[in-house]
Amino acid sequence: MEMGKRIHSELRNRTPSDVKELVLDNSRSNEGKLEGLTDEFEELEFLSTINVGLTSIANLPQLNKFKKLELSGNRVSGGLEVLAEKCPNLTHLNLSGNKIKDLSTIKPLKKLENLKSLDLFNCEVTNLNDYEKRCSSSSRNSYLDGYDLDNKEASNSDAEGYVECLDDEEEDEDEEEYDEDAQIMDEEEEEGEEEEGEEGDVSGGEDEGYKDGEVDDEEDEEELGEEGGQKRKRETEDEGEDDD
Repeated sequence: MEMGKRIHSELRNRTPSDVKELVLDNSRSNEGKLEGLTDEFEELEFLSTINVGLTSIANLPQLNKFKKLELSGNRVSGGLEVLAEKCPNLTHLNLSGNKIKDLSTIKPLKKLENLKSLDLFNCEVTNLNDYEKRCSSSSRNSYLDGYDLDNKEASNSDAEGYVECLDDEEEDEDEEEYDEDAQIMDEEEEEGEEEEGEEGDVSGGEDEGYKDGEVDDEEDEEELGEEGGQKRKRETEDEGEDDD
């Protein structure tokens, strides 16, 4: 799926300003560039574009709240200075499996004052002599390729905690939407019960009217019976007079 269409799919009827996390892994970029991502995503904090065929991030929009960028498995070879300009609060950057060949390419990352973790695993630059030491002096990161300066493996607590925080916020939003839907359903059920009650009252009135009609018919029949009896009585009296 093309990246632009994937972004549209990931929005799920939300506006770009409502999105804090965007995963576009394995989508397809046209001409190796980011597409469909605009400065309307002003609340975006996490973006994953693993294995999408990127060769450049030059058209990255202004994302002041952006904290974590996953670019592993692409073909980016430079142009990282745009990150300090467009994503000044970036804390985690994963460039593993890209075409980073020399230290001068990552030197612009030193301007990212909040950068804590940089991953260049499986990039050619890692084959340089004293790579770790020289790379640490070229950037401000506390962790390089998952290890700190004392060669201790970094825990994933920062990243996991960050993602969990996003998940909690999404769950809260889902719960709010569920509560709203439940309230609407309850109101609709109450309205339905009221309508059924009104229909019952109307039908009850019709039944009473029907019963009243039956009583009226019975009274009419009784009156007709009395009139018929009186008529037959008069006819009998007339016949008696004729016999006399």
